Amino acid sequence: MDTESKRQYMETLRKQYLKSNKQEKGIILDEYCKRTCEDRKHAIKKFRYKVKLKKPHERKKRPKIYIGQVIVDLVKVWDIFERPCGQRLKTLLEDEVDKLRRLNELKCSDEIAQQLKKMSPSTIDRRLNRTKEDLKLNLKYKKKRDMTLLSLVPTKTSVDLDRNIPGNTQIDCVEHCGASASGEYVNSLTTVDILFGWTENEALMGKGQRAAVNGVHNCNKRSPIDWCEIHPDNGSNILNYHMLEYAKQNNIELSRSRPYKKNDNCFVEQKNSTHVRKPFGYLRFDTKEELDIMNNLYRNELRIYKNFYQPVMKLTEKLRIKGRVHRKYDKPQTPYKRIMASPLIKDSVKKELTKTYENSNPAELKRQIDIKIKKLYKAYKKKNEGKNITIDKQLVTSMVSYHLIHQV
Repeated sequence: MDTESKRQYMETLRKQYLKSNKQEKGIILDEYCKRTCEDRKHAIKKFRYKVKLKKPHERKKRPKIYIGQVIVDLVKVWDIFERPCGQRLKTLLEDEVDKLRRLNELKCSDEIAQQLKKMSPSTIDRRLNRTKEDLKLNLKYKKKRDMTLLSLVPTKTSVDLDRNIPGNTQIDCVEHCGASASGEYVNSLTTVDILFGWTENEALMGKGQRAAVNGVHNCNKRSPIDWCEIHPDNGSNILNYHMLEYAKQNNIELSRSRPYKKNDNCFVEQKNSTHVRKPFGYLRFDTKEELDIMNNLYRNELRIYKNFYQPVMKLTEKLRIKGRVHRKYDKPQTPYKRIMASPLIKDSVKKELTKTYENSNPAELKRQIDIKIKKLYKAYKKKNEGKNITIDKQLVTSMVSYHLIHQV
């Protein structure tokens, strides 16, 4: 039964209901509720009071008090204090309007100032709705990613990548911007083979797309493993048409992670911590001298030290027992040892790696790494001489050989 039918049915029973005694009213209500499936208490109110609702255009509207210049000044104050919510802005209006007027930041009359102070939080939010919608509309038409490119590059999770063949390589970039992302600064490109854990790094100046492709090419040349697939995240500096063309020219498959899913690139994210942040910390590097020192380390001592002398554990099994996850790992081995034990790598490559291993000294490599990191920190201090910059200890403490850096 629709609404109009219920209304007509009630009108036929109303007169009888109003003339009846208590027992008869109960019988009428039972019959009405059975036919219409309405709540009994609601039906009683409808029988007792015949209310005619006005149509929306007939209803009397409340007059708007805060209009015109009041809204303009409200938006200005809202923007000055970084666009807070109505409850927070209410307090700011009460405390700061007079000060803003004294400083000539807000030019309004006493009447408008009083109106701003009287506004309730809910009224503030309602009057700012139009401005907020305009801001959202401006964001809506900002430049978006090229959907054609994204459709050409398939999405894969870490589970989808084949972990039993060499050459599946994950790629990521780490920013060395310090506390500010303004201007141009050094970025570290990290590539890792997910089967062996072999890692190659390259320092790049800025986020240029061609520079990123050149960095990937340099890492590919240094790697003893032939790449068959590269898997970056959705950053525009490493996922672009230049990278797509490079992959086609070198017969390399290109895939990408899902947006905002860091675990799709889990292998390279681990190496970002051990191979980039641990040696170089979180300081800002933005000069040619710093770039050259970092590349010198990446291409020589740090590369050999990490791949030949730093064992890696691989997850072999993960079980959930009574709400707890139990993980099992294989025997820790260096990427070099894993390559030497694999039948999938050519003997000529193994001979070259063996030669490098026999000619290297881990203690000397460690000393050279410490010396070059000291040199990098000296370049950083020299760059900031006379700039009145206080260096946050937390940004530096993650650097290797911090006890040596303190002696600089």
